[in-house]
Parts: sequence; C-alpha cells; structure tokens
Amino acid sequence: MTLIKSILKWLKRPIVLWGGVLGGVVGTGLFLVAFTTGVGLTNTTEFCVSCHSMTHPYEEYKKSFHYKNTVGIQAGCPDCHVSQNYSDKMIAKVMAYKDVLGEILGTIDTKEKFEEQRLVMAKRVWAKMEARESRECRNCHDFDTMLFDEQGRRARRKHQEAQKEGGHCIQCHKGVVHEMPKGADF
Repeated sequence: MTLIKSILKWLKRPIVLWGGVLGGVVGTGLFLVAFTTGVGLTNTTEFCVSCHSMTHPYEEYKKSFHYKNTVGIQAGCPDCHVSQNYSDKMIAKVMAYKDVLGEILGTIDTKEKFEEQRLVMAKRVWAKMEARESRECRNCHDFDTMLFDEQGRRARRKHQEAQKEGGHCIQCHKGVVHEMPKGADF
C-alpha cells in the first residue's frame, strides 16, 4: 500500500502532471497528423489502382471524358467515389475495404472474377450515389452553370427537366465512365 501511495504522491507533482498533459497533447497532435496524411495518401487515383483488380475499371476510365477531354479537367477515382465531407469520406474508406478484401481473398483479383462481381459492386456504388443525390458529380456538374444552348436537343431537354424536377446525375448517367455490367436492368 505504501508503494501505491508513493506513486500517487509522485503523480500529483506539478511537473509530472504538466508533463503528462503536454505529452498527451503532443501525442494526439502527432497521431492526427499521421492519420490525416495517411487518409490523404489513400485518396488518390494512383493508390486506388495500385490493386490489380482496380486496373480493369481504370482502363475503362482512361477512355472516358473524365480522364481526357477538350477542357483539360480530369476527375480521378476519389472525385467520383469519395465524398469531400470528412465523416462521409471516412465511411467511404471503410466501405472501400470490401474491394481490398476482394483483392486479398481472390474474389475480384482477375478480370473474369471482377466481371462476375461487377454488377454487385456497381449497384452498391449507384445506391450510394442515389442516396447522396449525385453529390460527388455535382461538385463539378451544376445545372445552374450548364450552357444548355451548347448541348444537343435531347440533352438540353433532359437536363432542363431534371433541373425543374430535382433530378440528379446518376439517374440517367450510369455507365458514363465504366462499362455497364452484364445483367444491369433499368
């Protein structure tokens, strides 16, 4: 019991107390910097396609206007698949673990296996985009800044209807960047 009392007495000393507080603050700060840096590094197209299984959709993406276009703007994997809102970004990172697991366990590690799972994965992405009303798309595409007169007749009509009715991108634009999965029905 004397040892415990001695330790408690020592812990109550101001230098030990302030050292503990300062150590806690510095430790927490270092952890947050490391965590934020790690999240930033995983929020790049290069990181996304570092898994073999993601090279298949990456090849499709490189053929799309989101990769190369007349205005020189490029939307990468995180721009479409990861929210800019921090809490939603963390949820997206946790959900992306399914793809990492699929790579590790071998359920999507070949093009053939990826194609077998494509519809399931696409439906998951579409549902997320639907629930968020295409928020990630609307970071770049906005009805208020569209030049409707520069669009084709059908696109102009559909975009103006969607604007009036509160529609959003994913309702019409599935398969814009990636190939449509076999068996997709709309």
